[in-house]
Formats: sequence, C-alpha cells, structure tokens
Amino acid sequence: MSLLTVGTVAFDSIETPYGKADRIVGGAATYISWAASYFVNDIKLCSVIGDDFPEAELNALRERGVSLDGLQVKAGEKSFFWSGRYHSNMNSRDTLVTDLNVLADFDPVLPESYKDAEYVMLGNLTPEVQMKVIQQMTKRPKLIVLDTMNFWMDVALDSLKAVIKEIDVLTINDEEARQLSGEYSLVKAARVIRAMGPKYLVIKKGEHGALLFHGENVFFAPALPLEEVFDPTGAGDTFAGGFIGYLAKSGDLSFENMKRAVMYGSVLASCTVEKFGIEKIKELDQAEITARAKRFSELIRVDF
Repeated sequence: MSLLTVGTVAFDSIETPYGKADRIVGGAATYISWAASYFVNDIKLCSVIGDDFPEAELNALRERGVSLDGLQVKAGEKSFFWSGRYHSNMNSRDTLVTDLNVLADFDPVLPESYKDAEYVMLGNLTPEVQMKVIQQMTKRPKLIVLDTMNFWMDVALDSLKAVIKEIDVLTINDEEARQLSGEYSLVKAARVIRAMGPKYLVIKKGEHGALLFHGENVFFAPALPLEEVFDPTGAGDTFAGGFIGYLAKSGDLSFENMKRAVMYGSVLASCTVEKFGIEKIKELDQAEITARAKRFSELIRVDF
C-alpha cells in the first residue's frame, strides 16, 4: 500500500526542563514518515528543504522505504527552522523563533509516481498547500487524513474548511476542536466538525490520550503513563504517522480497526517523547512496538 505524506522537513531547537537540543532534525513530514515506516515501506514524501539539510538524514529516510522524488531542494536557501521552550508541565510552550525560509513560497508538485497513492497524510501546512496536493491526485485515495492547527483557524478559516470538506479523517487537539466548532463539549464539537465533511475525527489530548468519533460511536484511547517525557515536539505528527501507517498496512477502514490505529499512533507517540527530536523513533524495533501495544491494551481491559 502506498502512502503519500506532505509536511515540513525542518530543523528545530528545543529547550525543556530536561535539557536543550540545538538545530536537530524535525518537521511534520519527517516524524510522520519515520512512524509510518514501521508499517509500510512505500512512502512518498512531498516537502521542501534548503541545501543545508544533511544528506545522511535523507539517506536514512530512503533506507526506510521513503521516496524523496517529491522533495524539492532549493539551492542556496535555508530549510524551515523552529525554536521553542517548554514549561515545567510540558503541556505548554513558547515559540522563540520561526523562520519559514524555503517554506515561505512552497508550491507542492507531485511526481507522476505520487499521484495515485492509496493513502494520503496531509501534515500541518497552509490549507492552500494541502488543497493543491489533493487536486493533483489522479484518483480518489482510499483515505485522506488531515492534520491542522489553531493558527490556520485564525488566519485561513475559509480555506481550511474547504480542505476539510475533501478529507476522510481530521486530527486536531481538544482546544483546536473547541475553536473550530464553537462548542466546549467535545462530543458536541465532534458532531459540528464531522458535519463539515470528515467521516472520522480524532481529538488528541496529549498526556490524557485521544478520542475517536464516527457516527454515534466514540472510542477513548489512554496515553501510556511515562516516568519521564523529554521532548513532546513531534508527538502529534508521530501519532498521525503511526495511525495512517497501520491503516495502510491493514487496508481495513472499519471503526474497529480505526480504534487499533489510534492505539498504534499512541504507541509510536509514547516512544518519540522519550528522547529529543526523532532520535527515539529512528531506533525502534517491532518487538518494542508490540510490547508497548500490549501495555496499551492492558490499560483499557476491564471485565464486568
């Protein structure tokens, strides 16, 4: 099963109560691709970088089955850069620097080999870029998942709503769900948002897990209790990669299997936060993923 992922490939500088990491590799498409690579080996990445991006990191993605034919490299320009500082509870952060660089005028162009991808993960980017990707597909994918954030709700709401009409699954956090819907209750918010187009809605709640909505069905997946969280950056993108990666592998888009996909997304996200950047997600093996999945299932197993 082929998976097209669209998003940033970037550099991050991060400060948390556990330390600092300067100019490490990050970006939504990077986290998504690494997470998905544990389930599928036909991943097509669409993004843009400058010629400052390390070739070794690109080769590592290629070795995981990620095609970079759709990765634009701008000679003499710099890659997207973000810097942030997390507070002691790790649930809030301050953005210190955002340098769009090559991302400022990114125009996604899909190679022919990308246009018939069966699964599409639209990482957090401008709604205009996300829509351009959808419009270049030669056939309707089996599943289109969209991730977005409150910034686009503030500055490009109409464009965002137009994209939401075209997708199957929307993933956002609880505050974003409330903002997009105008409802405080997440159950009511889910009903309003799904009326905008998506069949499924995933509301991420950070350390408190995630909710999956479809029709009248609701599923709650807890977060794995961790002794230490070193860096939450990219956790949501890792979740998205694990989520769509599992669905692409299984080919089953039923609600019951979506529940499993949410669990696997949470499994991968729980790994990412244990080290800075993509360091942990690059060194996993199937045994660890399976063991964590079993721990997750034990969290929600109750006999009456």
